[in-house]
Amino acid sequence: MDVIVAASSFRADLADVIGLTKKEISVLRRLSSPERIQDFLTAMPINHERGGDTCYSVRLALRHNCCHCIEGAFIAAAALLLHGERALLLDFQAKGDDDHVVALFRRHGAWGAISKSNSIWLRWRDPVYASPRELAMSYFHEYVKDERKTLRTVSRPFDIGRYDPDTWLTAEESCWDMAYEIDRSPHVPLISLEQAKWLKPRDRFEMKAGNLREYK
Repeated sequence: MDVIVAASSFRADLADVIGLTKKEISVLRRLSSPERIQDFLTAMPINHERGGDTCYSVRLALRHNCCHCIEGAFIAAAALLLHGERALLLDFQAKGDDDHVVALFRRHGAWGAISKSNSIWLRWRDPVYASPRELAMSYFHEYVKDERKTLRTVSRPFDIGRYDPDTWLTAEESCWDMAYEIDRSPHVPLISLEQAKWLKPRDRFEMKAGNLREYK
């Protein structure tokens, strides 16, 4: 299903069923294309989780005006859903590193990704990829920790729109059950164990560039 960017596609009826507030509807109505969603997430401050780990629902992230990757993916999924698109997520799992979650969209048969990240590497992907796996591989070289390339597996497209909005969109507490559901969903390897043995470590220049952060 390709993304339709017309603002008139907003599902006000669905917003009412979900129980969104007028303020939430006002925000999500404006996010009528993947580009607009991405710009909104990019402008939103990063959630540094200073009070402890969080997995904010869309409601909590908008209320606190901050998000990290899965929280941003929830916002993107909600906006796509309310504009008549499928709410698909892609979960990346890494060895000895943090997972990452992006929202998927399609345009003219090709896949792209909406992503919140405090580094430069794991962000937006233009809709030019033939499959979700090809898109996932575009993150491989820059999915790193120190000198190591850590990305190992990726989920199949996860349709969060099939789940109760109370579990990820309007919850008044962190959505850990949904995070675990995504983590437990079917994943496939991106490289073999033999390939992992031969990955070249990053050099000092790459590591220096990797230290750039948008929000300190």
